[in-house]
Amino acid sequence: MPWTASVITAWIWALAPLLAFGFAGDRIARTCERLPIMVRLILPALFGVPYLLVGSASGSNWLVISFALPIVIAILLWHARQSDPQQRGDWRDLVILLILGLAVDLRWFEPAWPAHLGPINKLILLDSGIYGFLVIRQLTDVGFDLGLRAADVRTGLRELLFYAPIAVPLGLVLGFLHWRGHLPKPGAAAVTVIFTFFFIAIPEEIYFRGWIQNLLERRLGRSASLWLTAAIFGLSHFNKRAAHFNWQYVLLATIAGLFYGRAWRRRHRLAASAITHTCVDAVWSLWL
Repeated sequence: MPWTASVITAWIWALAPLLAFGFAGDRIARTCERLPIMVRLILPALFGVPYLLVGSASGSNWLVISFALPIVIAILLWHARQSDPQQRGDWRDLVILLILGLAVDLRWFEPAWPAHLGPINKLILLDSGIYGFLVIRQLTDVGFDLGLRAADVRTGLRELLFYAPIAVPLGLVLGFLHWRGHLPKPGAAAVTVIFTFFFIAIPEEIYFRGWIQNLLERRLGRSASLWLTAAIFGLSHFNKRAAHFNWQYVLLATIAGLFYGRAWRRRHRLAASAITHTCVDAVWSLWL
């Protein structure tokens, strides 16, 4: 689809909440807390506006879902906040995580979007989750802050150095990785790193470490939550780059999840785990 004004506006509309919460999340949450609860619960319907701009499905079902789902997420997380003030995890948290995870992994909403614009819907789902867990649920220790610190870089690169000597030889032996034999151009490499950080690493780290591992850690402890989240992360890759159950990808992603989880739990900083995640995916994309 050409880059029309509607397409550009839809992308900006979907990206703006992610960036706003990444740089001023606490301030936004405090501002929203002063609004009446009904306004707070209805406000996330605005995340559905990109569908009005570029959605392609016939009929009104997708339109209703695009505006209603963010509200449903907010309402469920409001009740989770009331019933679970200790934030040890409520069944409503599980429902929301399942909806968001399966919608992305199984591509439930792809029929609603023109070709190549499906990622906008992933951003809408992410925006809805961020708003719900930060503003409504007020979940602590997520660590979503795009203001990078030196400690984030050190922690992220440290976990990369621990992971690479395990993953690269294993991936080559399994036939999952293949050396490409050429170096990418600097410009292409920079674009790959930036795209990977914002559109792959950050969304996945928010979901798996900031929400799942964060909630599990309160019930199961640091070690069990790390291993269980890594296993869930690995299994979420079962249908990637293959028409069947891709066990090699699941295995390597599970191992990677352990090191991403270690990076996040060091200081509960998603930037740290996103750096490890970005480096792994970028190296794989560019060289292996």
